Amino acid sequence: MMKVLGITGGVGSGKSEVLRCLKEEYGAVITELDETARILQKKGTVCFEKIVSIFGIEVIGSDGELDRKKLAEVVFGSKEKLKQLNEIVHPEVKCWVREDIRQKREKGIRLYVIEAALLLEAGYEEICDEIWYIYTRENIRRERLKESRRYSDERIDRMIASQYSEEVFRSRCSHVIDNSGAFEDTRKQIGEIL
Repeated sequence: MMKVLGITGGVGSGKSEVLRCLKEEYGAVITELDETARILQKKGTVCFEKIVSIFGIEVIGSDGELDRKKLAEVVFGSKEKLKQLNEIVHPEVKCWVREDIRQKREKGIRLYVIEAALLLEAGYEEICDEIWYIYTRENIRRERLKESRRYSDERIDRMIASQYSEEVFRSRCSHVIDNSGAFEDTRKQIGEIL
């Protein structure tokens, strides 16, 4: 019997470490929705064609692929345009994930993990058996983002403000994993839940 597990949490919460643990220690198949969306927006795909038809050829880079930076500039200034982009990409990603789950289930995979910061916004509760919220205290998240990604305080403020609050994550997720301390403690919590 396959379990489909969703992993979400705010930026800098350490979701990548949790995914690595699930893959290495529990044999999980990991699907990161941001990466899947990137693949599904390559030149020649349905998403690519729809995006270009709505946002124009100016979002195409010199290599013929979508220029993600230009596309971001177009959509992130406008809620309406961001909504249009999400309405193109999210259904395609969800369709791909459902098919991938079906294939992995046929192969006897026991744990399938879907990761995305926007898992709840995109409506993945209907696909996942459980959704885990990876919680990390905000000061630690900020430290991690400054250290690993060299983000400024202003950028971190914008990113945190654009995501769901801790209360929303806690109210909508099946389990909370506290990833604020040593990872050994996180690993123990994962084992107890699984």
